[in-house]
Amino acid sequence: MRQRIKFCATPAGRVAYSVMGSGPILLCDTGWVSHLEKMLEIESFRAFFAPLADRFTIVRYDKAGCGLSDRTGVDLRFEGQVTAMVAVADTLGAAKFHLFGASQGGQVAVAVAARRPQRIGKMVLYGTCARGTDLAPPEVRESLLSLVRAHWGLGSQTLTNIFVPDASAEDSKDLLMLRSSATADVAAEMLAEYYRTDVSSSLGAVTAPTLVLHRDGDRATRFDLGREVASLIPNGTFAPLRGTAHLFWKGDTKAIADSMLDFLATEDAGKAALTPRELEVASLVAEGLTNQEIAQRLHVAHRTAETHVENIRQKLGFRSRAQIATWVTARRSSSLRS
Repeated sequence: MRQRIKFCATPAGRVAYSVMGSGPILLCDTGWVSHLEKMLEIESFRAFFAPLADRFTIVRYDKAGCGLSDRTGVDLRFEGQVTAMVAVADTLGAAKFHLFGASQGGQVAVAVAARRPQRIGKMVLYGTCARGTDLAPPEVRESLLSLVRAHWGLGSQTLTNIFVPDASAEDSKDLLMLRSSATADVAAEMLAEYYRTDVSSSLGAVTAPTLVLHRDGDRATRFDLGREVASLIPNGTFAPLRGTAHLFWKGDTKAIADSMLDFLATEDAGKAALTPRELEVASLVAEGLTNQEIAQRLHVAHRTAETHVENIRQKLGFRSRAQIATWVTARRSSSLRS
């Protein structure tokens, strides 16, 4: 995976962003602190984005104060983070784009989606919450912030144990990246800003179809907090996942990437040009017929039916027969309305 790193001016400070892949834009806030180069050196991180980059133009960025972005004289407040995300989208010239926000980045994505509804295609949120104060009791929040400020090494190790319970030696090595992504003061202030942020009033203003993913054993952000986010978004869907890792790029990363692809893949499917025969086969798939049954119904070879189904899947950008069936149903409903 190759990325092209560029820079843009934002109200929060000069921000570094990277572009990789091709297709519709998926603008990502990966949460808390980051480093565009060092994170892409992590095998599990690359493995997560690789299938997404096959279908989408993945745009990641380092928040002001982190990674390759300006480190001094920057605005670390939540409002600054929101304006920075919008500025990156503006620099790309993206009239419309998808959003992915993880953890703290989920709150930023919600604010952007609520304020710029006409520009958002679909949104995926992972491991996030409506109110930062719900993440932990006040004394726990203060203890963590004090530890990070006083000793970034111990602070990052403590957070590693929360983010990835039972972390392996490789996990711990990967998470050393946190310390090179930002100074202790910046990391603590950004975490404190997360604790202070409340986007509950913005959730109802989100009009984009939204998928909320959350692992059931997440210790950093409780499962019920993710469920609440999904319930407050009018067009939200909640997808529970098994696992304990708070970081989307640890644990079963494939389950998250697959869920995102299944959700996002239908965005441009209506523009695909299927032949009359392929439309007929797609309708039979929607009826629940197997390839063998389709072959018998159409009086063609089994291999021919398989080829038709595979061509349909490739043209629509789908990964499963279920997605084909859903597309056929939606197409029929749209025809009836018109």
